[in-house]
Amino acid sequence: MEESLDKRLLGAGIRVGTHVKTKFMAPFITAATPDGVYQFDLGVTQQRIAAASRFINGVGTGNVLVCSGREFAYAPIEKFCELVGAQMKLNRFMPGTLTNPSLKYYIEPGLILVSDPQVDEQAVIEATNAGIPVIGISNSDNITSNLDLVIPANNKGRKSLAAVFWMLARGILAERDQAMEYEIEDFETKNVDEG
Repeated sequence: MEESLDKRLLGAGIRVGTHVKTKFMAPFITAATPDGVYQFDLGVTQQRIAAASRFINGVGTGNVLVCSGREFAYAPIEKFCELVGAQMKLNRFMPGTLTNPSLKYYIEPGLILVSDPQVDEQAVIEATNAGIPVIGISNSDNITSNLDLVIPANNKGRKSLAAVFWMLARGILAERDQAMEYEIEDFETKNVDEG
């Protein structure tokens, strides 16, 4: 079964990075394609997702805020939050959400999960200032100095984002002795022409 899972993850492009490699992401990169695209170690990515699942369960999914300004992450995050009971903030992260108690939309989560530390920089900065741990799905070109746990994966592709959030949900549910009843495709953002 694990070999089949590896093939599905590789098919989703989960290990495909970018043409840029930061010093923060270098330890997670195993090779580059002939055209210069960096690739992640799939085993390390799976280990990091498993660690993130345990971390999220330890905090309690109701205390987790999942943030994303990346459109391809919306559907995977919605499905993830539906299954595990986490909160979500999609689209623009309003300044003060985590740091200004006088705002009506102020919240105090125990953990933040972001789909891209660059796109979701405001959430990462505020969480860091508020002392809230941050897990980030990070590509080869990301700066991860403010993340507590890095999940090295392609955070730009719709199939890859679906695979990461599916694996996170699967890991969280497994820790609760619950079966995952959905496939990676159920987490995927659909193209407009796909219906």
